[in-house]
Amino acid sequence: MTNPYVPIIIMVALGAAFALVSVGTSLIVGPKRYNRAKMEAYECGIQPTPHAAGGGKVPIKYYLTAMLFIIFDIESVFLYPFAVAFNQLGLFALVACYQGLNVSGGAKGVGDAVNETVVYSFMALFVVNVVVTAVGLTATGS
Repeated sequence: MTNPYVPIIIMVALGAAFALVSVGTSLIVGPKRYNRAKMEAYECGIQPTPHAAGGGKVPIKYYLTAMLFIIFDIESVFLYPFAVAFNQLGLFALVACYQGLNVSGGAKGVGDAVNETVVYSFMALFVVNVVVTAVGLTATGS
């Protein structure tokens, strides 16, 4: 019997080999025309200043966006195995995917669609949980 980690190890090795071959090829084949302008730091044509604008403080919106990404990323990591184990979301999952692909309104539209999909998903999971629990209790005679 083969080890179940062999495919994962093969994929990691292929990914690392592709990265190394790509970087090595670009070093060998790529142009080597260096001049003073290319060796300087890239500043978008703006002269660098010794102090950052606004005192160097990062706006809170970037922090909040990063935290929301982490929360929803972790949430999806925990919900994916649950959805696979209870694969009773067939039609609902199709509708949720369509809703996600049919978004308009820019960033606000995407945010609203994500909120609606998360709410509908939790509502559907709650209903499925109640039904499965009721059927299980009825079947066991409790």
